[in-house]
Amino acid sequence: MNSRNEFSNYILDTLSPLGEIILGRFFGGTSLKCRGKQFCMIMKNRLYFRVNKNSLNSYLQHDAAPFSYLTKKGRVYVRSYYEVPSDILDDEEILLSWAEIAIEASRNK
Repeated sequence: MNSRNEFSNYILDTLSPLGEIILGRFFGGTSLKCRGKQFCMIMKNRLYFRVNKNSLNSYLQHDAAPFSYLTKKGRVYVRSYYEVPSDILDDEEILLSWAEIAIEASRNK
C-alpha cells in the first residue's frame, strides 16, 4: 500500500515495537494485523482498536465512540472497535500499552 499518509505513518512508527505490522485494505481504510490478528484499523485518519469486555471501560471513560458507518437503512455501529482517544494517541507509551491490550482482545473474541 503506497497511499499511506502522515497519520498512518505516525501510527506505524509508534506501534513498531510490537513487531511486524501487516497492512491490508479494509472497507476504504486500512487494517493492521500483528501476530496474525487484526487488532486495529485506520479510517479517515482515525485509529480504532479492538475491544472486549475487559478493555471497553477504558474507552468509555474517555467518551470514545465505537466505529460506525452509514447505510441506506441508517447508521451501523461496530462495537468491537472503538476510536482511540486523542490524549492516548499523543502518548506513545500509553498508545503501545493500549495496542497490546487490543491485540489480546483480538485473540479472545
